[in-house]
Amino acid sequence: MKTITEVIGQKCEGVPLSTEQIGSFIKGYTAGTIPDYQASALLMAIFLQGMDRRETVDLTLAMAASGDQLDLHDVAPVIVDKHSSGGVGDKTTLVVQPLVAAAGVPVGKMSGRGLGSSGGTLDKMESFSGWSAEMTLEQFRQQLAEIGLVLAGQSVSLAPADGKLYALRDVTGTVANKSLIAASIMSKKLAAGADVIVLDVKTGSGAFMPTVEVAEQLARLMVDIGKDAGRKTVALISDMNQPLGHAVGNALEVKEALATLRGEGPGDFWRHCLKVASYMLLLAGRVGTLEEAEALATAVRENGRALTKFRQMVVAQGGDGAQVDDPSLLPQAPFVADLVAPRDGYVAAMDAGELGWITVRLGGGRHQKTDQIDHGVGFVLTAKIGDAVRAGQIIGQVHAADQTGLIQAGAEILAAITLADDPVDPLPDFYGVVT
Repeated sequence: MKTITEVIGQKCEGVPLSTEQIGSFIKGYTAGTIPDYQASALLMAIFLQGMDRRETVDLTLAMAASGDQLDLHDVAPVIVDKHSSGGVGDKTTLVVQPLVAAAGVPVGKMSGRGLGSSGGTLDKMESFSGWSAEMTLEQFRQQLAEIGLVLAGQSVSLAPADGKLYALRDVTGTVANKSLIAASIMSKKLAAGADVIVLDVKTGSGAFMPTVEVAEQLARLMVDIGKDAGRKTVALISDMNQPLGHAVGNALEVKEALATLRGEGPGDFWRHCLKVASYMLLLAGRVGTLEEAEALATAVRENGRALTKFRQMVVAQGGDGAQVDDPSLLPQAPFVADLVAPRDGYVAAMDAGELGWITVRLGGGRHQKTDQIDHGVGFVLTAKIGDAVRAGQIIGQVHAADQTGLIQAGAEILAAITLADDPVDPLPDFYGVVT
């Protein structure tokens, strides 16, 4: 068996690592016998030389096996999960989970918090007074059995190697490698016991994957990992060149999700949620065709069962159900102003990443993990790429904690939107499906 120093040298030369070498590295680093400086060196070698499919699968399986592995089949016959690669205004989980659960397929999901320009699902849910993502694995199982819907924080006992490696990648410039990204995402899904995994891979100015081609490469890699691990896996390539829906900011996004569950809400956001939920229902075997899945998901929205399921989850986890019934009770920013189009034209482009950072600067996100979040701030932007606007037309609202933030964010949002003189085609919701 080679030493870790020899393994680093081997990867630096572009020679693939064996299954045993990868497993030994993950065990050693998780246990603390391999120090950060050697792990950093190996990560950089992987970052520069890449990994083939077999290496990537081996890395994922080793990371998944580095801690506890959930088996929830005693409370649910099929375990379904979804993952979004992150984006601006992406409150999809808040609608998709209750749709699928109300359609008869239990959904137990562990989610993360926001860091950077994309907001975290748990941060959005903490807009509800008293709601908590913290629970034991036994509480997780009990709630899944009783109401068929759980949204919890990531357990440190699941795939602990990923937590350690991600923190190291974050400070060593080794985040943007497809094999490392894929292994990080899929190891958590495998450790959490998912039988069915629907991946929502974003591409565009507000996503980690800037082009459709790169997004498809990551999607293919993750689908291959899922298949090699014996899981039903599909990836949807979706657009993130503009915010998803209209609302960006925690409580504002919760309100939009609640409106969508009530049969209202932006059309692009509903179409997105419907497609993700439908693939979850199809792969779980609840229906035989995608069309049947779409009809079922639409039905549980229209008859109110999905909203009821969401409310049950909020209350079960300590949240205030009255805020589900009356979203005006959710946190609100004290300063609100209209966004006004500066001239006639057509919305040609948006810097979606910058729009996400504007929300962070308003106080709605984090620069560091210790930062506190203001749940009421953010903005609503009703204009979409391809829309015609007139000078003076109201295209949204800014919600801020003070007058200075209100004025600054308003100017920054307008600066992140490009207007053209000639008509522009609207963007598609999705670019493809990888199976």
